[in-house]
Formats: sequence, C-alpha cells, structure tokens
Amino acid sequence: MHFAPNKNNRQQAIPRLLLSPREAAKALSICERTLYSLTKAGEIAAVRRGRLVRYSMEELQAWIRRASETKCENAQNAT
Repeated sequence: MHFAPNKNNRQQAIPRLLLSPREAAKALSICERTLYSLTKAGEIAAVRRGRLVRYSMEELQAWIRRASETKCENAQNAT
C-alpha cells in the first residue's frame, strides 16, 4: 500500500532561531567586521557557546529599532 503525500503529512519547516555571524551581517547589510565591532562594543548581543557565536533575529531587529530611534532623536535635537 502506498500513500500519496498530502499537505498534512509534509514536515513543517522549523524556523531558525539563531544566525551565524555571516548570516547576521548579511541580514543587516553590513560586513562581518562591523558586526564584530558592534558586538564587542555591546551594541548587539550574541549567544556564545565555546568558540561558537550566534545572533538572534530578535536581537538584530531590536538593534535596528534602537539605531533608528537614536537617529530620530539626534535629528530632533539638531533643530
């Protein structure tokens, strides 16, 4: 007996929770060196396990929001 695959039998894709430095830098459209500098400065948090470094999408999005808010505040203070 052979079952044809249907929508219910397909495996669900598991969302990625953490990105490699290369993937994170690409997602932010910055180079890896800049990402490492931001991480070292404490602006972007990283998850470390031994030598392994990973970045969460939530943290990358939070950094974008913080950077956007800072630019808006600086523009308002300049006027």
